[in-house]
Amino acid sequence: MNDTVNRGWVSQRRVYVGERRWIRVPCPTTTWTPPTPVGGVEFFQGTLAADTNDSEISSIQIFDTTLRDGEQTPRTSFSYDDKREIAAVLDEMNTHVIEAGFPVNSDAEFEAVRDIASSTTSTVCGLARVVEGDVESAIDSGVGMIHVFVSTSDVQIEDSMHATREDVKRRAVESVQQVNDAGVEVMFSPMDATRTDSEYLAEIVEAVDEVGVDWINIPDTCGVATPSRMGALVKLVREHTDARIDVHAHDDFGMASANAIAGFEAGAEQAQVSVNGIGERAGNAAYEEVVMAAESIYGVDTGIDTTRITELSRMIEEKSEVPVPANKPIVGQNAFSHESGIHAAGVIENSDTFEPGIMTPEMVGAKRELVLGKHTGTHSVREFLTESGFDPTESEVREITRRVKDYGAEKNRVTRSDVERFAREIDVARYEEVRA
Repeated sequence: MNDTVNRGWVSQRRVYVGERRWIRVPCPTTTWTPPTPVGGVEFFQGTLAADTNDSEISSIQIFDTTLRDGEQTPRTSFSYDDKREIAAVLDEMNTHVIEAGFPVNSDAEFEAVRDIASSTTSTVCGLARVVEGDVESAIDSGVGMIHVFVSTSDVQIEDSMHATREDVKRRAVESVQQVNDAGVEVMFSPMDATRTDSEYLAEIVEAVDEVGVDWINIPDTCGVATPSRMGALVKLVREHTDARIDVHAHDDFGMASANAIAGFEAGAEQAQVSVNGIGERAGNAAYEEVVMAAESIYGVDTGIDTTRITELSRMIEEKSEVPVPANKPIVGQNAFSHESGIHAAGVIENSDTFEPGIMTPEMVGAKRELVLGKHTGTHSVREFLTESGFDPTESEVREITRRVKDYGAEKNRVTRSDVERFAREIDVARYEEVRA
């Protein structure tokens, strides 16, 4: 299965050579590389059946920032009890790092971070600006990691901090040194790294590296990165530090999870994510998307209990009051739902036909659903009728399917009770009646 196969396909392509003139030239013979087993399942032959050696990921860590950046979602606030409950589930799922909050922010925040740090087995992280009091508060909270950050893009240095590059570098070094002196693992974030001058970014990374930083986080603070650029930035930072690399992606252009994965492909060891992708503005890379992409597409054993992902998502939806869109990957109501007749028929026969094949609803603690409506086919209707105890003839299935389609076309939501009502209206026999 691992030999390259020469299919011997020869085709032609049209090449434009002048006004209204085309010539046909032969294309090179193509080759096909058999699919690589991923997560115990082989990709089906197709466009993904290709050599992926350049994008292998061997291991990853997940840094969850739901309780910190996630809570910065506009109009969202977690209570002390909310934070403890969320942290407990994240911990039980074996999430590697839990950023519990910003200890200096308030007494209540300090207490929540402190109590989470003392009650979980996951590494708990506290956030701090490059300010002595912030760092001291984080140290006092007893966290196992302190995440210090400072703006490094000129627009933020000048118009938000009203400082200079030299001020920023000095304060960054002093804060990293302060955490080191306390014997706590330290992560440094050059905030707005993706809009920072590359030479200055390298300079400040080297400066904190010299005083012993453990992690360099690369924040795409304003969500402007692309996967290829994120990968290039990880490689750039790697050239200037021996620290481990982490990435933090925002979703302003819908690329946060892809950017997190691109970071892993380029050599980052950790990505910062939030459950349901909540966070500032359009949010962060989504916990569920990054974890399942790593597990299912790259075959990485993250160590995370993925069967609780749906449960965790529902908890965050309730406590954050941020609704999960129906079409949200992994955890949306429609993620494993099928209405189209062709799709539903295929899924009834073999779920791999119209689902990824390498991720099942059971893997994330969800359930597959066949939905009835104007696009429904006979296979779904027959399935519903059988599950409800009916034994319809083919003509009865077709008649009920017609009624379902008509009812759905009027923008009605078709329920199981509607199907049972249609069945009773045309006197479809039940199994008990047939057996009698």
